[in-house]
Amino acid sequence: MHTGRLLLACVVAAAVILWAPFVSQIRTWIRTQFPGQFVLIVGYAVGAMIAGSVLVALLRIRERRALRYGALAAAVLLGVGYSLRYADGRPDIDVVERFHFVEFGVITLLFYRAWRPRNDWSTFILPFLAGVLVGTLEEWFQWFIPVRVGEVRDVFLNSAAIACGLLFSLAVDPPPSLAPRLTHGSSAAIARFAAVVLLTFAAFFHSVHLGHEVHDDEIGTFRSRYTADRLVALAAARARQWQTDPPPLTIPRLSREDQFLTEGIEHVRRRNELWDAGDAAGAWHENRILEKHYAPVIDVRSYHARDGSRWPDEQRRHAELARTLSGDTSLQPQAFVSRSNPAPIYTWPAWMYWVAIAALAGILVGVSMLFQRHAPSPQTR
Repeated sequence: MHTGRLLLACVVAAAVILWAPFVSQIRTWIRTQFPGQFVLIVGYAVGAMIAGSVLVALLRIRERRALRYGALAAAVLLGVGYSLRYADGRPDIDVVERFHFVEFGVITLLFYRAWRPRNDWSTFILPFLAGVLVGTLEEWFQWFIPVRVGEVRDVFLNSAAIACGLLFSLAVDPPPSLAPRLTHGSSAAIARFAAVVLLTFAAFFHSVHLGHEVHDDEIGTFRSRYTADRLVALAAARARQWQTDPPPLTIPRLSREDQFLTEGIEHVRRRNELWDAGDAAGAWHENRILEKHYAPVIDVRSYHARDGSRWPDEQRRHAELARTLSGDTSLQPQAFVSRSNPAPIYTWPAWMYWVAIAALAGILVGVSMLFQRHAPSPQTR
């Protein structure tokens, strides 16, 4: 392992994680300084980075040509395929995603160069695990700050960029030789690192995707990261807090996101979407969820709604009448299921989840100790 290169890779990875709060500001600055040119500027920057990287790779290939040309072609095809498969259709979003793809490819290359001297399959496995760890920490950090969104889907999508980075690394700077199997020392290192990645990913998944199903006899069912009792306590606490310290009207970049407020806003958006789509009954249910479980959110002025989000009495009566005429009141109210959550929330019991994670992590640690015990000491190598 090359310590200096590993330190550089860690510093770059930390910078990528920590600059998340400023990404929106950078985008806004580009749009302000160069109106209508955002996609062109970022697109050219991404294209220049890719073209320059491919040119450097081609200039470096002097031996083992079949392997290295094949790896380079695979990296390019994987990158193009990913861009086409997961294109959003909105150019400003797609160009940012492609920049993010290149970003993770660079991080992978840096970790690869740090572990390249190992000369066995850990040269590729350890950088892959490092990339997954960085992606998990980045998404987790984004979940804690306003505006940015972190979810497990994006961690898995980063894997394509990591794989692309490894293929490119193989083309640019392949190991001088590659042992046909892992040494005991490498196996131990992989198992230990995999345990760290697993525990980090599990904690992230718990924060973002584990929650509860809240049943209300009048309204129906919705999912939240909080229990019904916790929602009652949070609503009371926010009502008191926001009398003297309301949410900001503009979002500060360096701040902790209030997930209770965010959940309420998600229900507001879903309510408004259903109303605009002509589903008055569905909008009524979402509005009742807000009135009963997130009342402070619709009463307070915030960055989402300068005048609050509570329905006027006339609109509420209109929705109630439309609901009655639709026959919704003759159905069991609990049949309604809210779809407000943009990211999935799973209702697995937390204790069972962590027992399973702890068991897997324990197995990995045990495997690492077993391999380490059989690894040759420095004196016998």
